[in-house]
Amino acid sequence: MNGTGRTGREHDGMFKLLLEDVRTVFEKDPAVRSVAEVLFCYPGVHALWMHRIAHRLYRRRLFFWARLVSHFSRFLTGVEIHPGATIGRRVFIDHGMGVVIGETAVVGDGSLIYAGVVLGGTSLDKGKRHPTIGRNVVIGSGAIVLGNITIGDNARIGGGSVVLKSVPAGSTAVGVPARVGIGFTPEQLSMLEHDKLPDPIADGFAFVLKEVGKIEERLRRIESLEGVSAQTDDELEKKKRQIAEVFDAERR
Repeated sequence: MNGTGRTGREHDGMFKLLLEDVRTVFEKDPAVRSVAEVLFCYPGVHALWMHRIAHRLYRRRLFFWARLVSHFSRFLTGVEIHPGATIGRRVFIDHGMGVVIGETAVVGDGSLIYAGVVLGGTSLDKGKRHPTIGRNVVIGSGAIVLGNITIGDNARIGGGSVVLKSVPAGSTAVGVPARVGIGFTPEQLSMLEHDKLPDPIADGFAFVLKEVGKIEERLRRIESLEGVSAQTDDELEKKKRQIAEVFDAERR
């Protein structure tokens, strides 16, 4: 009776997880049309299902069989998740092709991972060498997160970024290497819109150009008071305006 009851509870738990996975797709992918489509045509979902099997084998120290399952999953889905990785609930891997998640990586509940993301290591040590991803994190397409670093809850990683340092909770990191964007409200960061990513480099240049403009204006006032007539370099002024316009456009 106990064995039968335990088996029944395990089956109920697996069924609830499957339903949760299906609901997660409907919440995070506007392209989904039906439950059947999720069950048969979503490689990211299939990769997570097979990872659960591989992870269970890995925890039982059946390393060869765990790797064999993960290898088959990689062949079928294009997603490579080491069986030792810890993946939370309600995680969605969108499209999936090219995603790589290392052995000691941890992905928190509710996170969203796009195609081409790599959660890799930077050390040959046997210990923790892969990233820890918090809850409800969004990692954009092609982003690379390396080393034993932490991406805080609700953080956003822009597509194509290379993250080498920990990212605070609730912030957005973009660039190579990634830097944390500033000046964005929680409402603007609630969803990662790839056409509205912060650009810390552009913000820095805009700040420098603004300060240079203030200094030049002060110098002109001093020169006028002293009766000094400075010759304006029209070509230089034109170039400065062009640079300012480019960085203003990047920031919009």
